[in-house]
Amino acid sequence: MALGYVGVLTIRVEMPWVASLKEKRALVRPVVERLKARFPLTVARLDGLDAHDWEVIGVATLSNDYGWVEETLRMAADYVAKEGPYRVTSEQIEITPLGPDDDDHEDE
Repeated sequence: MALGYVGVLTIRVEMPWVASLKEKRALVRPVVERLKARFPLTVARLDGLDAHDWEVIGVATLSNDYGWVEETLRMAADYVAKEGPYRVTSEQIEITPLGPDDDDHEDE
């Protein structure tokens, strides 16, 4: 049985009408900051930092409850989708169990 679970959400947002990095940061940064304040998550801008029309946001959380991790990441994805003036073009959730596998204890 897993000790806990690490959940990671990656979201790609696109805003083809944006013409500058400054304008893009003004759209994306507030959503990232509100996510951090609203949910028990670590949030980072991961990719596309030098592109003016897209960006990838990463979100991570940790718990001993798989369902809680999954629900929290789903709520975060929904929040990002409805909060910003951009299009979410992809999102991916990965949940990884922590701790030794049961097979690791066969020799003990």
